[in-house]
Amino acid sequence: MSNATKQPTSLLDLTTNKDKLVMQSVIGVVHSPTVRGTSLKVSFEGVPFTLPSVGGICYNVSIGDSVYGLAGDHIEPGVSIQNPLAEENLALNFLSCIGNVAVVMSGEAKGDKGYVTGTHGGIEHTLVWFNLDTLDKLCIGDKIQIRSYGQGLQLKNYEDIKIMNIDPNLFEKLSINPSEQGIVVAVTAIVPAYLMGSGIGSQAQSGDYDIMTADKQKLAELDLQDLKFGDIVYLQDCDNYYGRGYLGSACSIGVIVHSDCLLSGHGPGVTTIMTCRTNKIIPIIDKTANIGKYLDILKKV
Repeated sequence: MSNATKQPTSLLDLTTNKDKLVMQSVIGVVHSPTVRGTSLKVSFEGVPFTLPSVGGICYNVSIGDSVYGLAGDHIEPGVSIQNPLAEENLALNFLSCIGNVAVVMSGEAKGDKGYVTGTHGGIEHTLVWFNLDTLDKLCIGDKIQIRSYGQGLQLKNYEDIKIMNIDPNLFEKLSINPSEQGIVVAVTAIVPAYLMGSGIGSQAQSGDYDIMTADKQKLAELDLQDLKFGDIVYLQDCDNYYGRGYLGSACSIGVIVHSDCLLSGHGPGVTTIMTCRTNKIIPIIDKTANIGKYLDILKKV
């Protein structure tokens, strides 16, 4: 075989089993904001607060915006959807992968398309981006169908790197390069394991877990004070293979899916897209590493 016809090593090394994945429909409805028990909550500083939180259609918070400084708690950007049947909602939350195409199936916005941007555990919401014109036409209760595609994705030459919760077409757009040590992935920030809070111990194939943000000085030291919705981050010493926890040789990659929080043990939520127990994911800092850039959905200024 001549050099002109050889497949580049970089492409060979990042070959996936994309052609073997199953694409299925899952569906939910635009879910109204909810209040559990009372709207009054208490912050990690012991200060009572009453603020907007999860659910609904969020018109003015989107991918690429800062997760900090909002007059809200656990704010979900874009549209929050849920299936009213518990078992079907678990499937919606598990099978929906970041970057999957979402289509409005009812109401004035019928036919409009968007993208899954994450899943939020606890409330068990699936989060979807739509443009502003679609948001204006959507209504609570409108049906959103997702072409779920991505669970089971594997890198054929890096079997110890587990991939989850990401559409293979988006995965291929990420800034990933092979190296002698493993793969190099562009991330906006590196998060140490001791900052990971709510969601520890839960499975990583759905939902999220939070970066704790009570220590503002530590956030500044680690350059974590500028996180944005959709940012790709590196979780140091974090094992997400069979549940979220600490493991010194492990590392994970995730996407920021919801806003900062005032509750103790909480903060910006991270949905996992890659994990490895043998430290073969090498981070490189790139402040533009955001799913909004790769999906071309960032706000145009």
